[in-house]
Amino acid sequence: MDNFEFQLDNFLLYCDSKNLSRKTLASYEQSLRLFQIYLQQEHDISSVEKVSSAHIRQYIKNLRERGKYSVVSNESSMTKNYPDRRSDLGKTISDTTISNYLRNIKVFFNFLYNEKEIMRNPVDNIPAIKPSRKQKKLLTPDELRRFFKHFDVTTFHNYRAWLQCRLILDTGIRAGESCELLPEDIDFQYNSILIRNPKNNKERYVYFSRKMNVELKRWMKYRDRYSDSPYVFPTTRGTKQDVRNFERALKKVGDKAGVSVHPHQLRNNFAKYYLLNGGDWSTLSRILGHSSAEVTQKAYVDFTEEEIGKKYQKHSPMNFLDI
Repeated sequence: MDNFEFQLDNFLLYCDSKNLSRKTLASYEQSLRLFQIYLQQEHDISSVEKVSSAHIRQYIKNLRERGKYSVVSNESSMTKNYPDRRSDLGKTISDTTISNYLRNIKVFFNFLYNEKEIMRNPVDNIPAIKPSRKQKKLLTPDELRRFFKHFDVTTFHNYRAWLQCRLILDTGIRAGESCELLPEDIDFQYNSILIRNPKNNKERYVYFSRKMNVELKRWMKYRDRYSDSPYVFPTTRGTKQDVRNFERALKKVGDKAGVSVHPHQLRNNFAKYYLLNGGDWSTLSRILGHSSAEVTQKAYVDFTEEEIGKKYQKHSPMNFLDI
């Protein structure tokens, strides 16, 4: 085992001991293995001590030039995921993706430096990449109605996806959190849901509407007729639903309805409608599971001028004062 491989395993063991999510661990491993492959192929480097700031800058340049899916971190994935058949093969890698790769590389070398595994830190003088944020579209009530009408709720998986989408829009939970839900997490008396295993490993409560109370009870009765699964939104086999399959189902329905919809967009729309209807940042931050209201504001400040204008009309002093 070469030095880079040994230190990568060391780092991943450390991450595992911190109880990081599987998604985060997979992100670290994939991006760092891609960097490892680049160092070996382009610079014949297999030791972390030999990595310099120049190598990292060259790698960023290489990412921008090589395009998507031109390199894989695991050769066996070629026969499962067929990246060479993707329609976006070779297209430009987004600044967001490159920023994530660089962030993971920085975390890795900061760990090695703090553990005194390396004497100099090659990421010290590498600035973070700040990609420009794209505004997430606020779906209009008409677009939402059109989207929900295109689910064939006579089938198990479509009914399940229909209700999951409505629950995300009503509560702001993440798609992965909806797939993890257990019946005992739902309190119909107080219209609340306990989120036990969220992204930041902290429990929190979210709340649902009276309309959702009725829809959830109806779904639970339907689900119990077809499954004895421990999950609220299981597969037809009773296993936990893969969030990627859920995302694909939304895209398929959205394409039919002519409305582009992603689970995180529904979460984003929950937050925007909550604020537009008079909700406050602090409460929203707790509902979304963010560490602070400032984090929420950074994530959801991308209101359009039209949306800001509508919010203003709701709260203008002159509209409510008899003067």
